[in-house]
Amino acid sequence: MNKIWKKETTPFEKEIARDNLTASDITRYLSTETYFDLMKLPYPSNQKSVVNKFIEEGLVINNKGFAITNLGAILFAKNLKDFESLERKTPRVIVYKGKNKIETEREFIETKGYAIGLEGLVTWTNGQLPANEEIGKALRTETRMYPEIAIRELITNALIHQDLAEKGFPMIEIFSDRVEISNPGTPLVTPERFIDAYLARNDKLADMMRRMGFCEEKGSGMDKVIFYNELYQLPPINVMVAERRTRVTIYSYKSLNNLDKKERVWACYQHACLKYVSNEKMTNQSLRERFKIEDQNAAIASRIIRDALTENLIKEDNPEKKSRKFACYIPFWA
Repeated sequence: MNKIWKKETTPFEKEIARDNLTASDITRYLSTETYFDLMKLPYPSNQKSVVNKFIEEGLVINNKGFAITNLGAILFAKNLKDFESLERKTPRVIVYKGKNKIETEREFIETKGYAIGLEGLVTWTNGQLPANEEIGKALRTETRMYPEIAIRELITNALIHQDLAEKGFPMIEIFSDRVEISNPGTPLVTPERFIDAYLARNDKLADMMRRMGFCEEKGSGMDKVIFYNELYQLPPINVMVAERRTRVTIYSYKSLNNLDKKERVWACYQHACLKYVSNEKMTNQSLRERFKIEDQNAAIASRIIRDALTENLIKEDNPEKKSRKFACYIPFWA
């Protein structure tokens, strides 16, 4: 009986964003050229073929006239404000003067659909990032404070994995000591599993973004984020879920001495995760390389590993092995 009475809900992507349209309205509201460019397909010689391709992709439906779906609008809208259901899904970037929200320096709102506007959104954001004053040994002094690839991945994730049915919009907030990237909705996987688990809330949106080359075929790109975060010698990435929003924070450079115990332990855990998804295992030596700890100070790395073991974030790969010197470690979920 439950099955009979259970209300079937239409996925947000399939809902109608605008209807009662003609074929020429489709090309007026949507950047159809962007779709064919990104899919590396020749642009059709007639309007009918363009619209048919959009119908095939579920971007448009034909039902006594044409209608644009939420998926079609959120990806290819020339202006999201033309679609009432999506006006509040425009991503925005806010740059603050210090470490808090008291004073705003500038703001940017991307009103184009995600497939058209993502490059501009990422470029504008990266253009606001300060240069790194104190930097790890591996990098030149003129490098930006945050890895641009990591920022791009986090922004793309925020757009793809947001809960489109929730109120609110994706947001990038730049402070003097951190960048917070947040989106509406709670994640489908726990924050501890962001690096290895992949569940797409918006399957069709995620699939199209992958096919257009905006994100990886599998995984959330968090392995790339952690890799570059380590290369830049930054503190661990922080994921917070509160008030029906998911917020990922990337912090500016801090020396190992300035990291507190929790930050050291989480950096160790994220390093173990990165090694594991790269088909490797964390060792005392690999952790020393992550933190740029001199060999003679190996005891510092041992203490961090011991703390991560105590917190049950990592475990020994082979507990039978008696030699601590060559011990390997894996994430608790491996």
